Amino acid sequence: MARRTSIVYLVALLLIGLMLGPVLYIIVGGFRTNSQITVSPAGLPDPWVIGNYTEILASENFWRQVGNSTIAAVVTTVAVVALGVMASYVLARYKFRGRGAMYALFAAGLMFPATVAITPLYILVKNLGLVNTLPGVILPQIAFGLPTTIIILVPFLRAIPKEIEEAAMIDRCSRLGFFWRMVLPLSVPGLITTGILAFIGSWNSYLLPLFILNDQDTFTLPLGVQAFASQYSVDTAKVLAFTSLSMIPALVFFSLFERRIVGGLTGAVKG
Repeated sequence: MARRTSIVYLVALLLIGLMLGPVLYIIVGGFRTNSQITVSPAGLPDPWVIGNYTEILASENFWRQVGNSTIAAVVTTVAVVALGVMASYVLARYKFRGRGAMYALFAAGLMFPATVAITPLYILVKNLGLVNTLPGVILPQIAFGLPTTIIILVPFLRAIPKEIEEAAMIDRCSRLGFFWRMVLPLSVPGLITTGILAFIGSWNSYLLPLFILNDQDTFTLPLGVQAFASQYSVDTAKVLAFTSLSMIPALVFFSLFERRIVGGLTGAVKG
């Protein structure tokens, strides 16, 4: 038994190393010069160079792209969680004709990749006059984020005992009051989980902004990385530094709330 446990831990460590290796290489590579990378691609910086990072941090374009990504991610997250919890509450707590079909429709949305809908989606955004604007990116992200949110939240809300709702009704609490005072506090783990997933998905989104955004002033960070890599294609160290700075916020955000994500998904499965 102990030997089997050791093998499991060894395999887990190897998988962690394979996943973290490229990330660490990119971060450390930003502290090197191009000559160091050419002479020893897998070596450590000698000496460590912080100029690549400081130059990017002093760039106005970088912070503009950070701001665009932050706006898109925050608005998408708030809208996905707010709309998702309201729709999930109805699907979980009320019986009406077509409820199962509606839930199945949202479940089918998980199997519908954005790649398939990118052309008609671009045409729709263009007809709405939202091309090259952040709302043109945010609205589709909300639509694609709702299926995951609803699938996670419905079991949470369905697991709330009916006795609590009946007691609230006896105390003359309205349905809306029950939603605000009882449902939302009890579903906080699920709300946090769906919010984190929506935020990270929006922050790392590349394909949709690539089609919608054409002006560099509206670029999000993933597009900024692509544009920066094209502009400084011969300066590998600086490209690595820019890539590191663009992915660090998502990594930190995910690391801080990792347990919340696992707890929320576990609760959804139990529900």
